[in-house]
Amino acid sequence: MTFDGRAPGTPASVWSDDPRFRDLPALALRRTGRTVVVAAHPDDETLGAGGILAELADAGCPAEVVIVSDGSASHPGSPTLDADAMAGRRWTEVVDAVHLLSPDSPITMLGHTDGGLREVRDAVEDDLRALLTDGPPVDQLVTTWRGDGHRDHRVVGEVCATLADELGCTLLEYPVWLWHWGTPDDDRVPWDRLRVVELSDRSVVRKHRAVAAHATQVAPLSPDPHDAATLHPAFLRSFDRDVEVVVAQDPARPTLRGEFFDATYGRHDDPWGYTDRWYEERKRALTLAALPDPRYGHVLEIGCGIGVLTAELAQRADRLLAVDVSVAAVERARTRVSALPQVRVEVADVADAVPVGSFDLVVLSEVGYYLDRATLSRVLGDLRARLAPGGTLLACHWRHPVEAYPLSGDDVHRVLRRTTDLTLLAEHREKDLLLEVYGDDARSVAQRTGLA
Repeated sequence: MTFDGRAPGTPASVWSDDPRFRDLPALALRRTGRTVVVAAHPDDETLGAGGILAELADAGCPAEVVIVSDGSASHPGSPTLDADAMAGRRWTEVVDAVHLLSPDSPITMLGHTDGGLREVRDAVEDDLRALLTDGPPVDQLVTTWRGDGHRDHRVVGEVCATLADELGCTLLEYPVWLWHWGTPDDDRVPWDRLRVVELSDRSVVRKHRAVAAHATQVAPLSPDPHDAATLHPAFLRSFDRDVEVVVAQDPARPTLRGEFFDATYGRHDDPWGYTDRWYEERKRALTLAALPDPRYGHVLEIGCGIGVLTAELAQRADRLLAVDVSVAAVERARTRVSALPQVRVEVADVADAVPVGSFDLVVLSEVGYYLDRATLSRVLGDLRARLAPGGTLLACHWRHPVEAYPLSGDDVHRVLRRTTDLTLLAEHREKDLLLEVYGDDARSVAQRTGLA
């Protein structure tokens, strides 16, 4: 395979417009423990994993960065920089870029010859093994994809796959050149293993700046043709996304169905401690306080569980439809609200169909991360269609990672922010939870009540 980064390659829109790309499952990125990001060349760490570096930094768990080659071969024949000077410049660029993404990340440059990693494969493996086994166990190894089409990327990816097996850690591989030479219909695209890491707006901005920090790659060194930028601006647009794409080894976590929850309720009457945990009581108080109106006509609560929040929402609703995927949970919720005639509790799986009706308030509390990314996007669209004019949508989710869930709480809210046309009315963010209120009526509480 041959390709030239100075050429535009496949337009970024060809990838982003493909429905398979839009519906890629989300990866719940591990944000604890030791993560090491390995790049074949200086700039791979930013192009392929810059968003991951930024996300981990914001989670208080900065990754280590390892650059295998010295990057000296990017401009053969350059009249401006010889190989040694180029290697020095690219080291400086890596330091600047990683500092923008993750200021506390340590950086190691192994210094192997750019373009010659196949010839020193054993040395590369020895160096990486020594680094990875020095210190705490590696929990997550992020590296260049073996199928990326560049032989240095292949060698580094294969070595890291071997070491991940030895160490028993998670392996994530990031494509770089796939977006240039490939097309969505190419048989070499591993659609079944592609996952997306949702990026915050802050991470997207930092990655954009970090890419620009690799000045030798994105801008010409001089007017001489040998000094042309090695990465075409059209190709760089493939990395200006609000997600980062990785190749995962594990199958995607599918939407969790009723059987999962019935089994959970079969083991515990109140598996999430709704009735006896101060955390849950406080969260319900936050939820109710965040609602912009004192009362609602028709309310829809998705994922009502055993009905503890349902009973409190009912005090502010003329009618309330509470649904849950679990038969066992619905039975307990019905018992809890049996004295409240305005409440109806039904078994329903919104992954199959959102309840029919027009709702003045929709509450999506601790349920969005049970859905895979494509299903969540569809459900949110359906809920928007069910929202009455001037209606309100409240979403609240736990922010800590849960291995079994298809998404994290932050992922849910990123999908919501990027798919809704509603106005954000209120936001409460803390380490444990994220609560957001959106409205079809953009007025504040003071404006609604005549105070402003």
